[in-house]
Order: sequence, then structure tokens, then C-alpha cells
Amino acid sequence: MQMQAKLALEDGTVFTGLGIGAEGEVDGEVVFNTSMTGYQEILTDPSYRGQIVTMTYTQIGNYGVNDEDLESSRPHLAGFVVREVSRLHSNFRADGGLQNYLARHGIIGLAGIDTRALVRRTRIHGALRGILSTVDLNDDSLVAKAQASPGLVGRDLVREVLPEGPHEWSDGVSEWTELPGNRTTSERSPRLRVVALDFGMKWNIARHLRHQGCDVTVLPGTASSDEVLARQPHGVFLSNGPGDPEPVTYGIQTIRQLLGKVPIFGICLGHQLFGLACGARTFKLKFGHRGANQPVLNLDTGRVEITAQNHGFAVAEESLPAELEITHRNLNDDTIAGLRHRHAPAFSVQYHPEASAGPHDSHYLFRQFRQLMDGGDRE
Repeated sequence: MQMQAKLALEDGTVFTGLGIGAEGEVDGEVVFNTSMTGYQEILTDPSYRGQIVTMTYTQIGNYGVNDEDLESSRPHLAGFVVREVSRLHSNFRADGGLQNYLARHGIIGLAGIDTRALVRRTRIHGALRGILSTVDLNDDSLVAKAQASPGLVGRDLVREVLPEGPHEWSDGVSEWTELPGNRTTSERSPRLRVVALDFGMKWNIARHLRHQGCDVTVLPGTASSDEVLARQPHGVFLSNGPGDPEPVTYGIQTIRQLLGKVPIFGICLGHQLFGLACGARTFKLKFGHRGANQPVLNLDTGRVEITAQNHGFAVAEESLPAELEITHRNLNDDTIAGLRHRHAPAFSVQYHPEASAGPHDSHYLFRQFRQLMDGGDRE
């Protein structure tokens, strides 16, 4: 018999369904993702640390899980909520099922609730703190715990997902990725050295840097500018990561000291840290941008890119210093989706050009980074 589980929100709302995955209790910020596929990549994206993720698509798990589509060594989110979990999986690449995967990694899940009602409440009231439990099923107790949970603002979640130490990255893009020469690592010459500052980096980012002919050294996001420059990089990449960017003061300081000394490319949290290092401010979005179908306008080309996104904070436009210019805008709410430094070789975007899972419209950004390191003009 399947166990019962409950999700309680800080506003007093309680959803009752069936537990999937592990038993136990966890708190987190309740958010939603609008992707139809890519649940395994979402589960293993370190950016979801501290969050209970709700999938808006009606059935999740029907193609199973596999070792090729991991974006880190294990799941990082707090909990997982779906309308219906597929009891069977069918895909020639699958080597297991979703429920067993969740249980094996200690992730508590909830199925069988009206996810439309949950998402609607989140869109109206904003991201809410919640508690997901299979062991305490008392509504009043759960709501009190949700109200007492810490939330994300002011917490340094990056330190919870940092790599243990420096390492060299060797894997190229998957053969299933639709890129020129995708079946082998690019042999472009000369090869360039890139230091990737890992604040919670998805693995597909390093794969794309390798595809552009870069030798990638991954350093923890706590690395100093001296440690970075000691590697004599041709460029520095600023990765994605979880939570509020403002407490990540060590990353902000390192970026500020690297500006103008080496080309820089940042995405997601790296974009926010880049903005903060230049003197801008960040703010918390009402319910964030999470999904593989977010429209972004490239102000340089006038083209609309459909992008993969996962973030709950953004750079405040009114705080931008004169040396930063906006290059991309989110067409859903007009927030900043890309920045470029007017004097230093540095740029960033508030989305995931490596996708995984998601559209491939923005892969060109890795080529632009390569061109910047080569000393050439942008595309």
C-alpha cells in the first residue's frame, strides 16, 4: 500500500496525496517548473537546492531515468511534486524508474494532488514556504512548521553544493545533442584554458565549453582571484547555482577583482553575481522563472530565443551602473535577461544556454565566449 503524504504551505493551505520516493519530512520554498520533459536534469540541477519543485506537466516519469542525463552526481532539490507519476517507464536509454531513483537518493515526493491549484496559488501569492511530509500528517502541525521554515532570502546555499576541490573536466557533449561535430570533443586549435567557478554548476555547461575547444578546470566558487589567475586562464566562466546571490560575497569579490584582467562569461547565478560585482543590486522575483519555454529577446539581433531558465532572483534595472548595458530581456515580464560590460570583456545571461533539457536557441553564446577569448568580435 502506498503511503500518504502532505504538502502544507505557510498560508495554511494543505494538499494531501500519495508519497513517492523516500519517507520523511523536508521544508523548502515551493516553486513550479513548466517543462514537459527533463525531470531528471531538474532533479540533479544544484540550483534547486532548498526548493520543493512542482512539475506542471500532468504525467512525469514515463521515460525513466539514466546515468547519461545527470547534471550533477545526485539530486539536490528538497522535494518533488507531480500530478501523476508513471508506474511504468519505456525508453531504450532508461536504466531505472523515477520512483526508485527518488527513494535511492532520499528525495521525498508527492503525487496525486491538483498541481493546477498549487501553481495558481503560487502565481497569485508568490513563492511560499512549505513542508512536505510522510510522517507528520497533522495539518495544523505542518502549517506551523512551514511558517517557521527559513526560506531562501539571506541564506548562502552555494556552500551546500560546492565541489570538494579543483578538478579537470574531460567529457564532451552527448551524442544526442544536436551540435556540429557532437560525437567527439572538438579539436579546435589552439585550445584555450578556461577556469569554471562552480557555484552549483550543471555538467552540461562544462561539456559545451569542451566542445568549443577549451580545457576546463573547475574550481569551487570560493576560490580567490589569485587562485584563478594562477591557472593562467584565457577566460573565466561563472556558473549557475542556488538561492539568493547577495550572501555569496566571496564570489562577488573574486569577480570584481577579475574584471578587466580576463574575459568573463556568466549564466544564471553567475549573471547575478556579475551584476553585483559591477555595483548593481538584485531582487527576489514573485515566483521566479523555471521551465524550458521562456522567451527572451536578443536586443543585438532582434531575434526571440526560447530558453531554459531556473532562478528566483534578478538584477534590478534601476540599479545598473553606467558601465553595464542590457543585451537581452525576458519577454514575460521585461526583466533583464542579459548584460554586457561596456569596457571589460565580460558578459552574462539570466538563463541556461546549455539547456539540458531544453531548446538549443542560445548555444551561440558559448561560441561568443570562445571568440571573446580569441580576441575577436562577437557574432
